[in-house]
Amino acid sequence: MPDTPGPAIPADDPNRKLTVADPDGAGIRHVFVAGDIYSILVSGAQTNGRYCLIDMLVPDGGGPPPHRHDFEEMFTLLEGELEFTLRGETQTVRAGSTVNIPANAPHLFKNTSGKTAHMLCMCTPAGQEDFLMAVGVPVESRSAPPPRLKEEETAEKNKLAETLAPRFRTEMLKP
Repeated sequence: MPDTPGPAIPADDPNRKLTVADPDGAGIRHVFVAGDIYSILVSGAQTNGRYCLIDMLVPDGGGPPPHRHDFEEMFTLLEGELEFTLRGETQTVRAGSTVNIPANAPHLFKNTSGKTAHMLCMCTPAGQEDFLMAVGVPVESRSAPPPRLKEEETAEKNKLAETLAPRFRTEMLKP
């Protein structure tokens, strides 16, 4: 360990408050994206842009298409199992495991287990939550039934995701 001290720790910012997030509580935003229900537990606005935390319910068959982005993404699987694919290699991940997706790496996850999977996702820096809210369909709660989108509505949402992705440091990839 070096003898010289590191930079001084900045002063406390008393304007920042304790954040307590109940996924079923008031004020939580819920959105339907790629067959899943995502609940924004902690937003970048609450962390000065340092990270966001998203509660994810991924039903059988759910999961995003292949994509990549220039920020780190970490998942902790609380219930169930998912297939994570990173750079073309797929691995089954079960409850209790944590997965880190390196920035810029092509990836996706998919639920093929027959049961709903539940996980937490942290993105650093924040911003992914804003992308999800922009391209998804807001729902009342994480237990709300998924909206039934017509084929043309789904195509419109996919086109919107491709159009907005660069603004959110994301690239949608071909399957």
